[in-house]
Amino acid sequence: MTTPRIRVGIDVGGTFTDAVAVDATTLELLGQVKVPTSHHHPDGVAHGIVEALDRLLGEIDRDPSDVAFLAHGTTQATNALLEGDVATTGLIGIGSGAGAFLTRRLAALAKLELTPGKKFPLHYAHVADAGDPAAVTGAVDTLVAAGAEVLVATEPFSVDRPEGERAVLEAAGPHGLPMTAGHEITSLYGLHKRTRTAVVNAAILPRMLATADLVDRSITGAGVTAPLMVMRCDGGVMSLDEMRRRPLLTILSGPAAGVAGALMQERISEGVFLETGGTSTDISVVRRGKVAVRHATVLGRTSYLNALDVRTVGVGGGSMVRVADGRVVGVGPRSAHIAGLPYACYAEAEELRDAVLATVRPLPGDPDDYVVIDAAGGRYALTMTCAANALGRVPEGDFARCDREVARAALAPLAARLGTDVDGAAAHVLTAGTDQVRTVVDAMVDDYRLDRDTAVLVGGGGGAASVTPHLAAVTGLEGRIARNSEVISPIGVALALVREEVERIIPGAGQEQILAVRAEAEAAVVAQGADPAGVEVEVTVDPQTSKVRAVATGATELRTQDRSHRSDDAERLRAAAASLKTDPAAVEVLAGTPAHTVYGTSVRRRLRATRRPVRVVDADGVVRLHLVDAHVEATTVADAPGVLARLVREKTAYGDGGVRAPAVRLLLGSRIADLSGVLDPEPLLALARGELRSRGGTEPVIAVVEVRS
Repeated sequence: MTTPRIRVGIDVGGTFTDAVAVDATTLELLGQVKVPTSHHHPDGVAHGIVEALDRLLGEIDRDPSDVAFLAHGTTQATNALLEGDVATTGLIGIGSGAGAFLTRRLAALAKLELTPGKKFPLHYAHVADAGDPAAVTGAVDTLVAAGAEVLVATEPFSVDRPEGERAVLEAAGPHGLPMTAGHEITSLYGLHKRTRTAVVNAAILPRMLATADLVDRSITGAGVTAPLMVMRCDGGVMSLDEMRRRPLLTILSGPAAGVAGALMQERISEGVFLETGGTSTDISVVRRGKVAVRHATVLGRTSYLNALDVRTVGVGGGSMVRVADGRVVGVGPRSAHIAGLPYACYAEAEELRDAVLATVRPLPGDPDDYVVIDAAGGRYALTMTCAANALGRVPEGDFARCDREVARAALAPLAARLGTDVDGAAAHVLTAGTDQVRTVVDAMVDDYRLDRDTAVLVGGGGGAASVTPHLAAVTGLEGRIARNSEVISPIGVALALVREEVERIIPGAGQEQILAVRAEAEAAVVAQGADPAGVEVEVTVDPQTSKVRAVATGATELRTQDRSHRSDDAERLRAAAASLKTDPAAVEVLAGTPAHTVYGTSVRRRLRATRRPVRVVDADGVVRLHLVDAHVEATTVADAPGVLARLVREKTAYGDGGVRAPAVRLLLGSRIADLSGVLDPEPLLALARGELRSRGGTEPVIAVVEVRS
C-alpha cells in the first residue's frame, strides 16, 4: 500500500514554533509538535524550523521524501518593524522638471517613525536622467558612503514606464546591494504611497534574504524535495523566490494563517473568525468564502500592501478580571502571563483550599483592581478561561479544558464578593470580556454586510473556548470552536493555496485589458507551482477608481477529499435547509453537478416581490455559497455562451449610476468561478468565455445570477 503523502505547516511565533503534518488527501491532522523559537541561535529562526520539522517527522514516523508540501509562516518581518531592526535604505529619485520636484519630496520619508524616538534610516539621492550611468553611479556611491545597505529606485509614472527604474537598478548592480523598484512592488498610481511601500519592503530585505537562504539550505539539507512556500498576509502562500522579492507580503501573516486554516478546514462560507490567545483576540471576516482584505497600515501610514483586515481586542483566555464597588468593571488588558501568575482553574483542588480574594496591580501604573486569589497553594489569577470552564463553556477534549469543579471553586470567592452564585459570577466575567469583542464583531458584520441569519462565529487559538461560545450565546449567532483550534495557524499554513494579486489602474478598461490582468495573475501562481488545471481567478473592476484587480489562487497539487466521507442527498438537503432557516420540505433542488447541488426556496414579502434565496452545497455537505436572491439556470459548456448572453441582457440594471451587469457565478466541475466583480456586460461575458474555453462541450454548467440593485 502506498503511504499517503503529507503537507507540513510551520508557524514561527514570538515564543514557540508550531509544526503540524496533514494528510495530503484527507486533510486529517496526523501530528503536531511545539519547540521554542530559536531567535538567538546562530542560524536564527531557521534552526527552530528544522528542529520542528525533524521532531514532527519522527513523531509520525515519516521520511522527508513523504513531504509533498512545506510552508512556514513567520513574524520576523513584523517584528523587524516593531523593533526598528531594519536596514539603512538608499532611495534614488528619478526625474527632471516637475518630476524632480515630486521625487525630491520623497526625502521626507526619513521622518517616518519606526519606534518612539527612532526615525526611519533613509538617505536620498537624485538623478535627473536614469540613462546616464555616471550620474547613477555617483548617486549610488553617495548613498553607500552614507551607510545604505539596500537601494530603492523610484520615478513618477513608473507603473506605465518602468524603464527608468530598471536602468537605475542595472547601473547600480555592480555594487552588490539588495535592490528594488517602486513598480516591482505595486502597479498602482500614487508616487508617494508606492515609494513608501517599496522603501519599507527594501528595509527588511537583507534580514529576510538571510533567513530565506538559511531556511532553504536547512530544509534541502534535511532531505525535503518539496518546494518551500511562505505564508502571505492575505491568507495565501508564495514561493520562496517571490518572498525574496517582496518580503513585505509576510507582514501581518500571523493572523492570516489562522483564518486560512478556518477557511480550508472549517469551510466557512460567511462569518467571523476569532483567534484567541492568552492576551488578545484577532477578529477577521470571511464573506462568500473569501477572506476580507484591505490596504494595510504600516508605520502609521496606509500602504499598497493588501493584507487581512484583522482587528485586535485585548481580551484572551488569560485576561484577568477587574472588580470595583462589588461588580466586574472590566476584563484585561493584563493577562496572567504578564502578571506572572498561574491560572486558578489549572490548580489542584487542594491548592485552592482557604482561598480568599485580593486585588493587585499587575504592572507599575496599572489600576490596583485586578483580582487574584490567595490560597494554600499560593497566588492565582482569575481569568476568562476560569470563568468559561466554571460555566461549562469549554467542550470535552478542548485545549483549555480543566476540571469544572476546580474552576468553580476558584470563582467562589469572586461570587461572594459580587453577591451572586458561581454561575452568575462566571457569566459576569465572560460578558464583560466578550462585550469588548462583540463591539468589534458587530462593526465588522456591518462593514462587510454579512447576512446575520447565516453568519457563523468560528473560534481558533488556544483560548477559543473563553470567548467564542459565550459570544455566540449572547448574540444569538451560530458559533463553534474549530477542530484542533490550538494549532489552527500551522494548519492554515499547511493547507493554504498559492495566491497572487495583480492590480492595475486602467481608465475605461476594455475586455482585452481586463483579460490581460487576469492572465497575468494566473501565470504568476502557475509560475510559483500551482497546478494550472485548478487555478481560480477572481476579477474585480471598480469603475469609480478605474482599478482592475485579479486575485488568482491554486493548489500546488490536486487534493481530492476522501470519497468515503462524502455526504448523501439527505445530508446536503439538511445543510441547505439549516442555512436557509426553513423546513427541508420547503427546499427544492434547482440544479446540480457532480461537485455541487443548488438549493432554493421562496420567501414571500408583504407589498414586495417574492425573494428566492439560494444555497450551493458541495459534495462534502458544506454550504459554499449563499445568496439572498438569485436566478439559477443549468446548461452545458457548448450552450453556455448563448445562455449567459441572454441572462446578462435580461438581468442588467440601468440607472443614474450607469450600467450594472448582474453578479454571475458559474459552477464548473469542482470550481465556483466568481465573476461578480465585473459590472460591464462585455468584459463579464469575455471572462465567462475564458472560463469555458478548455472544457468539453457536453460538460454541465450552472449559472447563478444575482440582479444588482
